[in-house]
Amino acid sequence: LETPPVNRTPVKKASSGVRTTTAAKISRPTPSPLPVTEAEHRQLTVMFCDLVGSTELSTKHDPEELREMMGSYQTTAGAVIESYDGHVAQYLGDGLMVYFGWPQAHEDDAVRAVRAGLEVIEAVQRLDVAAQLSVRVGIATGPVVVGETGGGDPSVPKTAVGETPNLAARVQGMAEPDTVAIGGITRGLIGSAFELEGLGAHSLKGIANPVELYRVLGDKGAESRFEATYADHLTPVVGRDTEIAMQLDRWQRAKDGEGQVILLSGEPGIGKSRLIHMLREKLAEETYTPIRYQCSAHHANSAFYPVIDQLER
Repeated sequence: LETPPVNRTPVKKASSGVRTTTAAKISRPTPSPLPVTEAEHRQLTVMFCDLVGSTELSTKHDPEELREMMGSYQTTAGAVIESYDGHVAQYLGDGLMVYFGWPQAHEDDAVRAVRAGLEVIEAVQRLDVAAQLSVRVGIATGPVVVGETGGGDPSVPKTAVGETPNLAARVQGMAEPDTVAIGGITRGLIGSAFELEGLGAHSLKGIANPVELYRVLGDKGAESRFEATYADHLTPVVGRDTEIAMQLDRWQRAKDGEGQVILLSGEPGIGKSRLIHMLREKLAEETYTPIRYQCSAHHANSAFYPVIDQLER
């Protein structure tokens, strides 16, 4: 039997910012070979991460020293991206092209990409190398046709056909050093999870229409991932009367002195968090103290992570 991670406690979930320490000098990760798949139509969030001033670095440092710096940078960035289930599609010399949403898709791929971008910047700044390194990150989301090529070899570009990879590269070119810039579609998908600064509409090379760009200033540290992502554009709930009535019945029993526990279980995206949100709306006029703990798949090895995060907040 496999022991579950210690932070997966049977309590209500609570969100958090991301805190991961990445070792600077470790061997460059070798992506595991992925099964060859036929090309498929997907919505993909693409990240381009580029090392700032690489040409200048090459003139100031000998090749061996430069190679060590580049290896540390790529290893560190790759480890952070892997922790968010991103896929490094290609190492581009001093840059990386990363897919979020392929080969495995998640309901929060855009959020994962932005958090990974912020953490890559912090991790690269902490590297113990011969020069202070900085990166710029660009992220865009859109439809592509994507499939495996090259048997998982990161030196072989993976086929992602569409405007999105080109857009992500152009967005990265507009980012300031040590910042994350995102396009309009990505901005819509991340909701209110991050502090943003509007950069206005820009005409980008190879892109037909002007693109609204945003600079990500940081994670808001919202108490609930659901409310941060979806609260601003919730659609009406249909067909959940039984579940809502059950929750209200258990609430009444608890008020009458009978302690109650409700476990909502199911596949991602079927409305579990929405039911909790609706219960809180129904209890808006009640007097009670809500305490929310939210587990994080990215902190499975951090003991009592939800409790620590809630206490910090």
